[in-house]
Amino acid sequence: MKNIVLIGMPAVGKSTIGVLLAKSLGFAFVDTDLIIQQNTGRLLQEIIDKDGLDAFCEEEERAVCSVNMTQNTVIATGGSAVYSRDAMMFLKKHGLVYYLSLPTEELTKRLSNITTRGIAKRPEDTIEDVFRRRAELYREYADVTISCFGKSPEDTVLEICGYHKSAGV
Repeated sequence: MKNIVLIGMPAVGKSTIGVLLAKSLGFAFVDTDLIIQQNTGRLLQEIIDKDGLDAFCEEEERAVCSVNMTQNTVIATGGSAVYSRDAMMFLKKHGLVYYLSLPTEELTKRLSNITTRGIAKRPEDTIEDVFRRRAELYREYADVTISCFGKSPEDTVLEICGYHKSAGV
């Protein structure tokens, strides 16, 4: 079965859903944000604050492209992974990409820690600004879009499992 790649905005639930999905399917789980932290020995926000957005995005591309893409792995990406065409082409080559979507109003409710969470954004950006820049990229790279609005993580996992099995990948 093909790998599953989760993309989407911060706080949509990529990591939470990814762990549950991996358990449900008997897959391995990889979180690229954690790879960045392990590779650098620093928190995501620290990299953004001290090195800048471009340096963070380069580090993210390195982390994504370092993932061992053996079969049967769920990969939860950072929300800004879509800024790197090379990283996204690497992921698409080895997996089916699911865009987990939520309306910006719901994301804003979930993101009370926008300045400390490690979100790749300019200091003056709002969640709406970030979403506006990324939404087209999410749609471009997605093989499947899953709305998470009004659903529990478990409901989303069931939907992805159903789609993945019916797609025969």
